[in-house]
Amino acid sequence: MDASDAIYLIMPDRFANGDPDNDCMPGMFEKVDRNKPNGRHGSDLKGIQRHLSYIKDLGFTAIWINPVLENNMPQYSYHGYAITDFYAIDPRLGTLDDYIALIADAQSRGIKVIKDMVFNHCGTGHYWVKDPPAPDWIHHWNEFTRTNYRATTFVDPHRSDYDYKKMVQGWFDTSMPDLNQDNPMLAKYLIQNSIWWVELTGLDGIRMDTQPYPYKEFMADWGKAVLNEYHNFYMVGEAWLTKASLVAYYQKNALNHDGYNSNLPGVFDFPVNAAMLAAFNEKDGWDRGTARLYEALAEDFLYPNPYNLVTFLDNHDKSRYFTIVGEDINKLKMALSFLFTTRGIPSVYYGTELLMTGWEQPEHGEIRKDFPGGWPGDKTNAFDASGRTSKQNEAFNFIRKLLEIRKKHHVLHFGSLTHFIPNDGIYVYFRHNEDDCVMVIMNNNEIEKELETKRFAEILGKYSITTNLMADKPFKMDAQIKVPAKSATILGLTN
Repeated sequence: MDASDAIYLIMPDRFANGDPDNDCMPGMFEKVDRNKPNGRHGSDLKGIQRHLSYIKDLGFTAIWINPVLENNMPQYSYHGYAITDFYAIDPRLGTLDDYIALIADAQSRGIKVIKDMVFNHCGTGHYWVKDPPAPDWIHHWNEFTRTNYRATTFVDPHRSDYDYKKMVQGWFDTSMPDLNQDNPMLAKYLIQNSIWWVELTGLDGIRMDTQPYPYKEFMADWGKAVLNEYHNFYMVGEAWLTKASLVAYYQKNALNHDGYNSNLPGVFDFPVNAAMLAAFNEKDGWDRGTARLYEALAEDFLYPNPYNLVTFLDNHDKSRYFTIVGEDINKLKMALSFLFTTRGIPSVYYGTELLMTGWEQPEHGEIRKDFPGGWPGDKTNAFDASGRTSKQNEAFNFIRKLLEIRKKHHVLHFGSLTHFIPNDGIYVYFRHNEDDCVMVIMNNNEIEKELETKRFAEILGKYSITTNLMADKPFKMDAQIKVPAKSATILGLTN
């Protein structure tokens, strides 16, 4: 995994039901009920495998699948984050053989597979809760105590012991007991579990849930142990913080004030995500609109390797981006254009190509809707162009074209990024190396604008031929060019 990849995020219970016979399995408490937004809906591993051709056709080179391990809980367990057996695939999703077959099939198509792992907590249905291997296996309190979710306490030189303890030892939720990775047996168990999964299945990467919540010393040991076994293996941590200075702390080889090294090559780029959530919804100003993107990228000096960051518009925990921008497809296109042309590894949540909507509140089921056509009897089948609306096909084809451009222009993977201060609502940046150059012009105004190009002479002066990459046709680079309202123009430059 590296910046040449593009990730498609799938919630395994909400994508496609490939085997209805495993919907309700013996010994599993929660049964399938598609009428419940927060219930189990019956999608499974075979359903994902059956539609790998759809993902490849879109142009993605990797899939990140939310947790597939057993979550045998009475209710609200479809999301996979309340694990009750770290060595078992949830039988309602399939078998271990199904998981191995999915990975092998995906890899044969040039699609890598990222496994979602959770080490901060387990589910209350795990036998560890009733019969822990050691008294300190789980953090216990006199009464239920929830974490304060303040990951800054790991970085903050002024933190209080009280806040730090509540952060690292408090339970993530009432159904998710907090594991004590300071117990050496548990630490060894979790490390060996990771290596077992990678070795057995041939995984390409691991996404670590809630990276800052377990003891950070353990997380560093875990990262080092995995890399010792698999030297170029990709791991990305979810450090949900919106300041680059805080997120950078959790990337491998960061120059931290306390010498901490997480050993995780990648982290999710929540700061750039925060910038994208606002940028196209507001008029440009000194620190608003596309200036937010400019300012966020200006802090890349804090990261050991900004190209290893995973960038994204939304995910299984956040409101759908299309909803955030008021279901304005032009704003979505601008965001997608930025996502696929800036530095980092882009990740897209399933259904974005279908203009799926939903706010994360009052319930997450609204942002985790079923993929239409994934179940027998569905009224529409969005896996096929004929089952999508014209607007959905517009979004689908737009994403596919952007990914096609990414594959043809490797400069969008590792090329240098040079950007210019946004001016008059227009943000211009270049991805370039010795052999190739891509220019991106983002007009965040509600009207067409004329852009004077002499300001960009330091890069434009090296090239004589310009192509509009989205339209696949020549583009005349004059002293002034017209840029359509609320749009991103992507140009290829050559000699």
